[in-house]
Amino acid sequence: MTETAIEATALTKRYGRRGLALEDCSFRLPAGRVCAVVGPNGAGKSTLLALAAGLDRPTAGTLAVLGTTPALARARVAHVSQDKPLHPHLTIADTLRLGAELNPGRWDMTVAERVATGDGLDPKSRVRTLSGGQHTRVALALALGKRADLLLLDEPMADLDPLARHQLMGTLMAEAAEHGTTVVMSSHIVGELADACDHLLLLTEGRVRLGGGIDDLIGAHRLVTGPGPADRLHPHTVVESRPTGRGLSALIRPEGPVGDGWDVQEPSLEELLLAHLRTPDTAPLLTPGTAPAAPAVTA
Repeated sequence: MTETAIEATALTKRYGRRGLALEDCSFRLPAGRVCAVVGPNGAGKSTLLALAAGLDRPTAGTLAVLGTTPALARARVAHVSQDKPLHPHLTIADTLRLGAELNPGRWDMTVAERVATGDGLDPKSRVRTLSGGQHTRVALALALGKRADLLLLDEPMADLDPLARHQLMGTLMAEAAEHGTTVVMSSHIVGELADACDHLLLLTEGRVRLGGGIDDLIGAHRLVTGPGPADRLHPHTVVESRPTGRGLSALIRPEGPVGDGWDVQEPSLEELLLAHLRTPDTAPLLTPGTAPAAPAVTA
């Protein structure tokens, strides 16, 4: 069996009066994948990444990272949070040297310097003088310089302009491919996900609604258009149906051939995600290999 990067079983996280951030989440992420974590605000994406990074502990359930507990895996994991905390008084060069001191034996200064100064940044510039996008570049440089086996990136490109986002995403994907790094990245930019990721976790209301390879998930659905009504689609699972002109358009999980009179197409990733986001009560789907294979290590 392929090594597992992250495995969760009935993972739950509660924050006092704020309620549940994650509830009964179970999934398996094979190593070497580039996984998009998507969902509306408050779905639990940041909480999941923080738990995997060992920055917090679950309320219930189990979580294993790289075959052990998140705490024991921390040296092999790099995490970039949404706020990307860096010491404001350090220069870029000092920040990278600090990264080297904190990660002896794994640090790649060549990669870190190339990423941090890729848009002409002066290594002597202090962090407090950097723009939001430049701040992000330095934070990603620290993550990539660590040469981690697992990269956890929480909205990493949100404050970058389109050109910088394209350049840094290319660098990130090239580094991941060269070293077999597993990347888990939350994002709201569907085009970015479709081009870069091969695996998907969709969270809504703290639960996993879709999990698996993107091609497998798309292949498990069909977008059908026909004269309706919706009950003509029995026994298929109808994720979402909407009137279109004189007919009906629906995203379904087919249970065998679709009947006559329907135009059947493969949905795009955006169509798949939007339909499931609009219908969060649809039964969850984990593709083969994505369900937990065995009890996970207690976190």
